[in-house]
Amino acid sequence: MLFSKRAALVTGTIVTAAAAVIGSAAAGQASGRPSAETHAIAPAPKPTIPPELQVPDGNKKTAVFDAQGVQTYACTNGAWTFVEPAATLSDARDIRHRPIALHSRGPVWVSTVDGSAVNAAAVPGASVPSTDAVPQLLLKATATRGSGVFGSVSYIQRLATRGGLAPEGSCSEGAQVGVEYSAIYVFYAPVQS
Repeated sequence: MLFSKRAALVTGTIVTAAAAVIGSAAAGQASGRPSAETHAIAPAPKPTIPPELQVPDGNKKTAVFDAQGVQTYACTNGAWTFVEPAATLSDARDIRHRPIALHSRGPVWVSTVDGSAVNAAAVPGASVPSTDAVPQLLLKATATRGSGVFGSVSYIQRLATRGGLAPEGSCSEGAQVGVEYSAIYVFYAPVQS
């Protein structure tokens, strides 16, 4: 029963993430704070890890992926509120940038290669804000599935963020907007003794 609920959740998140990323690209949403123009988000540079986002000892880096997508916001009571991320992850070494994972509400990351998945939650106090991008974060895994790339993930760092901030100003009730963002996600797993 638990597996079937997880399978339904993962299937729904894959469809939601793919639709949001494709829809945002088609709509030509702007990076950073939306404006009338469309700006492409360049790939993030090699990340520097702030001290607040260090992963505890006993964990090793297992994967590093570039992410391109949107942070979705909805207008509630005249203000923009965060709804969900929707991004595709690819290996920076792949010049064709083929998607190898999807990132969506939960937050959850699902491998499109091996079906493994990880859900996570932000670690309290492990956030580095930015004036022009969504904050960098340290997240801790809350559940994993499968034996693939995400099957044993313990921590995730969101680094080198660009764009993704909520629009400025008032809005019309019920409106939604996807704001382009990019980041580097670094995945860690426990060191095997």
